[in-house]
Amino acid sequence: MKFITATDRYIFRLVLTPMIGVFVIAASLLMLDKMLSLFDIVAAQGGPVGIVFRLLANMLPEYASLAIPLGLMLGILLAFRRLAVSSELDVLRAVGMGYTRLLRVPYMITAVLLVLNFSIVSFLQPYALYYYQELRYELRSGALGASIKVGEFTTLEDRMALRIERSEDDGTKLGGIFARIADGKGQVLSISAREGRFLANEENRDTIILRLTDGTIVQDTGGTSPRVLSFTQHDLPIDLPAIEQFRERGNEDREYILPELLRIGWAENSSEEVRAQTQANFNYRMVEVVMMLLLPLLAVALAVPPKRSTSSLGVFVSIVLVVAYHKVNEYGQSVASLGRVDPWLALWGPFFVFAALILWMYYRVAYVPGGQAIGALETLFAKLTKWLKSLVKKRRSHQMKAIADAA
Repeated sequence: MKFITATDRYIFRLVLTPMIGVFVIAASLLMLDKMLSLFDIVAAQGGPVGIVFRLLANMLPEYASLAIPLGLMLGILLAFRRLAVSSELDVLRAVGMGYTRLLRVPYMITAVLLVLNFSIVSFLQPYALYYYQELRYELRSGALGASIKVGEFTTLEDRMALRIERSEDDGTKLGGIFARIADGKGQVLSISAREGRFLANEENRDTIILRLTDGTIVQDTGGTSPRVLSFTQHDLPIDLPAIEQFRERGNEDREYILPELLRIGWAENSSEEVRAQTQANFNYRMVEVVMMLLLPLLAVALAVPPKRSTSSLGVFVSIVLVVAYHKVNEYGQSVASLGRVDPWLALWGPFFVFAALILWMYYRVAYVPGGQAIGALETLFAKLTKWLKSLVKKRRSHQMKAIADAA
């Protein structure tokens, strides 16, 4: 007997298409939402637009760790819902293929995605989060060339005020430049130029050259008449501000990779606070990954609607359950990090409760004749839908009657 049959290949195709679609849509929505806030931050700091996409690239592992379980569950749910609505599921069960047998291929997919998600949350995501924070720091500090904002006065080294009207070609070409420079002898230079560009100073790495074109220098020496000088090209040296080195990775427990969490969380010389934070983060990552083993059962339990019904309530309930469980885990991690609750209880307690609920729902669908995991909700949803349809129908009939009376 073949281990992989034609039915398995058919289920694989049914699962794969919606799974990839849901994954792409979920990740895209999360990234688009983050992109708007990042554009606001970069615009406020005056940084290059390209930094937004570098920041988003470092956020992708975190979004993938959320989108992978959601895509897996909805892919399986939509596949089995299609089988149930088209009565193919009844035929497969009639020939002796139970739900457990039909879940063979979905669990193979789950195993692959579980290993992938485990690698992401254990190793890739901590590094990506650290590089994201580093880019944010460099953006705020001006290490990315974002310290001079367009249309505003920028003070450099407490002796120079610089204003730029416009910036083109990612900041390499500047226009409408005004600079005011004061020295220790009481002299003040006011410089205006039509254009300018920043150039590297090969002789002194601590300064850059602002090459100005077509401008005027007004030198105020404290006397009655200032000196005025016109130029076609003038090089203005600018001292670079001292930029502190970004902190080392690991100041936050989310930035530790899995071996580091194990070493720090159970080390005897670690403080109680550090131990609580690292153990809470370790258990949070583990319950998020292990829960993927139960998602195929949840998907099947919510995929099968009542007979002679095409209700999609199960899709809505599945999303609510997964998102609610994720939020409960986040809250449990926060409470456990403060040392108020044992990390194992705060995170594995909700896991076992949720697992028991899923197993009960799957048992109702798979082994109880005519059983429904959310039968009461389906009945309530059907009544509510019927009431709304009758309400809309009555309102439409009143409108038609009012139009007929007016005519």
